[in-house]
Amino acid sequence: MVVRRRKKVTKYRAHTTHGGGSRKKRRGAGSRGGRGNAGTGKRAGHKKAGQHRIFGKDGFRPRRTVSPLKAVNVSYFTPQRCESLVKSGKITKESDVYVIDLVKLGFGRLLGAGDLTVKLTVQSGHLTGKAVEKIQAAGGSVPESA
Repeated sequence: MVVRRRKKVTKYRAHTTHGGGSRKKRRGAGSRGGRGNAGTGKRAGHKKAGQHRIFGKDGFRPRRTVSPLKAVNVSYFTPQRCESLVKSGKITKESDVYVIDLVKLGFGRLLGAGDLTVKLTVQSGHLTGKAVEKIQAAGGSVPESA
């Protein structure tokens, strides 16, 4: 059988601090200027031990120069898009093969998602295995260096 216990809220009615001792003891952080070292600030006045370690910059911060490669799928290169890229001078066409420089187009990596209906020769950039398979299946070529 479950024991019916009296709730603490009921028990402490009319007892102002609800078992917290003095009213000063269980105040929020607002009465203390925040928690921890909050509110000490960069101000003149009395000295606080260890504050010189908290404020100011310290240490070595490496340059973050490596950015992730921008990827594009083989399905991006449709016949219409390839023709517009040839007109704008971003890629070239040799007979029926489009010669593409991925880096010049602003991409770093060619992925193999989607269908490829045009013949491509990719000169630079990283290619996935699936992308190489699809380019060769469509009649294009990938140099060994790419």
